[in-house]
Amino acid sequence: MSMKRQLKRYLDNRAVLSPWRLDGDREGDIEAAVVVPALAESAGLPATLQSVAENDPEMLCRTLVVIVVNNRADASGEVRRDNEIVLDWLASHPFPPLRLAWVNAAATGLELPAGQGVGLARKIGFDAALQHLDWNKDPLLISLDADTLVDPNYLAAVFRHFASASTAGAVIPFRHQQGADLLQEEAIRRYELFLRSYQFGLKQAGSLYAYHSIGSAFACRAQGYIEAGGMNRRLAGEDFYFLQQLSKVGGVSLVDGTQVHPAARSSTRVPFGTGRIVEQHQQGVRPGYQFVDKRAFSLLQCWLRLIEEDSAATPATLLGRARRLSMELAEFVEGRNFALIWDRLQNNHRCEMQRIRAFHHWFDALRTRQLLTRLSATTCDPVPLVEELLDWGGYPGCRDTCSQLALLERVQGARAENSR
Repeated sequence: MSMKRQLKRYLDNRAVLSPWRLDGDREGDIEAAVVVPALAESAGLPATLQSVAENDPEMLCRTLVVIVVNNRADASGEVRRDNEIVLDWLASHPFPPLRLAWVNAAATGLELPAGQGVGLARKIGFDAALQHLDWNKDPLLISLDADTLVDPNYLAAVFRHFASASTAGAVIPFRHQQGADLLQEEAIRRYELFLRSYQFGLKQAGSLYAYHSIGSAFACRAQGYIEAGGMNRRLAGEDFYFLQQLSKVGGVSLVDGTQVHPAARSSTRVPFGTGRIVEQHQQGVRPGYQFVDKRAFSLLQCWLRLIEEDSAATPATLLGRARRLSMELAEFVEGRNFALIWDRLQNNHRCEMQRIRAFHHWFDALRTRQLLTRLSATTCDPVPLVEELLDWGGYPGCRDTCSQLALLERVQGARAENSR
């Protein structure tokens, strides 16, 4: 099917276009769109847009920046007034170097439906941008948040990456801004240690889903976006599920040479994620995440190798081998109907490569996370767990949080400096 037909089918069947519209600059050749949801962001958005405006002028000419100003009908008067300020400010063309457009999803009759939030806001922006991209090129969609600063080479690095990479999507290295106080700084660095150690463990285990899932730090080809079914409407975790789907249709790689700087602020806007975790830490509540130990990642590695090295084996044979590895592992995959699934995969995919690929589509990022959560020991002190994990990966001797975090930042392409 031609790209034009794919686009039309997506716009007709999957896109969210009405009752919203794109205002501002939307004419001319657009090779990329940076989409930024904004909910009461009059304080933080100017700095974000200023950081984008400091990018190469030639790149800015090819890029549309789309702000989706949004709230639900039950939003407070304070939120509504803040959004009105942002909309008025955007109409004043505050950054001439930017090709700036916006969606009003905040005024009466245009609010997000009850129960919706950042997932739908991102989707509205991406779907609106699709109609204005130059499809004679290989246009890109880039996700950013209104509290996130970018480097001056941000756009150049993203364009350069997709010019040489074959994947449908990419994640961008990140390092959160410094916390407003010592407690907030401690909360965000501990959370980063969790995110980075989890990604490191996945890579060591050979998972195809060894990338971070942060809403302000990913990009994709517009064609890949369509093939993945577009952004989902989840209130939280929309980035995780979208990247999972993007990985299935065309893979996810890592942009090199730049990074983004999300805010370290606390928030209660979503049920989980960075803001909620910082809030929990500041209130003395145990954060809603769990470090994963080396044993769990090692069992994941064995399970993936078991499948890839003998994809002709029967379900009974594979389950028997899984039991010898770990009863918990065997019970987990049995509980998800592995025998039935594997039978089906073998019948539908005679080619070994296709069969293994189909397995990874079934045993995806979500099932991987569920398995690791079940297998991993719980502990209040992550330092020994991360030390053992790094030692397993060939980096011995990191016995404190600072050295562990610094090593993982370096390995994952992030700079330690907070300044851009």
